[in-house]
Amino acid sequence: MDCVFCKILNKEIPGEILYEDNQVFIIKDIKPSAPLHFLVIPKLHIESIADLKGENHEIVSAMIYAAKDFAKSKNIKGYKLVFNVGRDGGQIIDHLHLHILAGWELNKIKTPDPKLDK
Repeated sequence: MDCVFCKILNKEIPGEILYEDNQVFIIKDIKPSAPLHFLVIPKLHIESIADLKGENHEIVSAMIYAAKDFAKSKNIKGYKLVFNVGRDGGQIIDHLHLHILAGWELNKIKTPDPKLDK
């Protein structure tokens, strides 16, 4: 298989795995879109959210819980979790992955309407 994530997992190409369990692994994004940008990747090769089947629900759950636990272990208190789906949705690599985006000082950004701050 010619998948960069599978090659990292199988140690065919270099990649620093920051977290790994029996279902997922986490690496840094090499082209970050946030000050802190990590990818949660299932070990099972599934191309996209669009390709999920009913039996894959545990993998998606494992990805979200791994992201939560990883963020907590790195003392990241606020973050975004993002799945890009398909080329039109911004997905570049055809292997399901969840982006953990963090590191902004969003608490200093004011909302346009002060009533929304309440």
